[in-house]
Amino acid sequence: MRLVRGPRVRRRCRHRLRQALHRGARLTLHDGGTRTAVVVVNWNRADLTTRAARAVLDDGTADRVIVVDNGSTDDSVAVLRRALPDATVLALDTNGGFAAGANAGVRHSDADVVVLLNNDAEPAPGFVAALRDHLVAAPADVAAVTGRIVLAGRWTRLPAGTAAGSDQRVLRDHDGRLWVPSADGETRLNSTGVRLDRDGNGMDRDWFAPADRVAAPAVFGFSGGAAALRRAALEDVGPLDESLFMYYEDAELAWRLHRRGWRVEYVADAVVVHDHSASSGVQSELFLFRNARNRLVVALWHAPWPTVLRAAARTLARGLRGLTGGSTRREARLVLAALADVVRHLPAHLAHRVRQSRVASVPRRAVDPGA
Repeated sequence: MRLVRGPRVRRRCRHRLRQALHRGARLTLHDGGTRTAVVVVNWNRADLTTRAARAVLDDGTADRVIVVDNGSTDDSVAVLRRALPDATVLALDTNGGFAAGANAGVRHSDADVVVLLNNDAEPAPGFVAALRDHLVAAPADVAAVTGRIVLAGRWTRLPAGTAAGSDQRVLRDHDGRLWVPSADGETRLNSTGVRLDRDGNGMDRDWFAPADRVAAPAVFGFSGGAAALRRAALEDVGPLDESLFMYYEDAELAWRLHRRGWRVEYVADAVVVHDHSASSGVQSELFLFRNARNRLVVALWHAPWPTVLRAAARTLARGLRGLTGGSTRREARLVLAALADVVRHLPAHLAHRVRQSRVASVPRRAVDPGA
């Protein structure tokens, strides 16, 4: 199988990128304004979605707020239409995951800048304007800007060897330390963008760092919960991949953007407060299966082979190790099921990898996913 593209194909790729960059350079309209739409996806949590959308509407910066109901099984659509008469509420028949909901909202708008906002995130005043203004002022090859996501509440780190209460919420930082909610604790960061480690594991940059941490503007990926996308970039590389359903869809799109010569930047002034995983939960079966599966899939599609092999080995070891403990068997079975799903569809994933190579203009090894 020949994966090396000839000069004619490379010229076509460069020509398409130049066209996209030219469209991006025209982001600011002749009248000095930039059309901006905000998309919020809902599934059975009209209360959270109403709070997020209302904050954007009250701020008054967005030209349009689009709420996409992802086939909710409750009365969300009626509640949202009643609570948000000044927003557009789209009702989808089925739940196709976050990517499908976000794509539906993007397609429903012709805005130059599309802001994605998680329904369990509450934007601070000026959030939309900060994202939009940074993207307008940025060079034409900046495809997306990601905001500063702050964890809701205050948090205290548990001393080593201390166990949390059975009914106490616990989060773990990148160093394995445990944090619990505390009224006299500290405000901590959720994300200043998305990065991948050498095993293809996605993570929020600056997870649990102090809220005033100064982060570098350049970052590999944007957080799908608080970011603005340039429409010209989406027209060039395509929308979020709906086959991922949820989790890693923002990292996957970041790979495609970088391999087409686009960049992602971080905007500290665009702030949201995020109630981490209020919609799905970090120990739900949905999270455990999709997170493990999609990490492998995205690596297979885009990462160099050493990363793919390490990701597969890590997943297998995690699953087998978990089977030996009674409290970890449920998680282990889900992780192994995710690995089996990827192996079962391996020919399709490899074919997808080849297709991505054919349309890319930047080599895999030239992209730094750890930025």
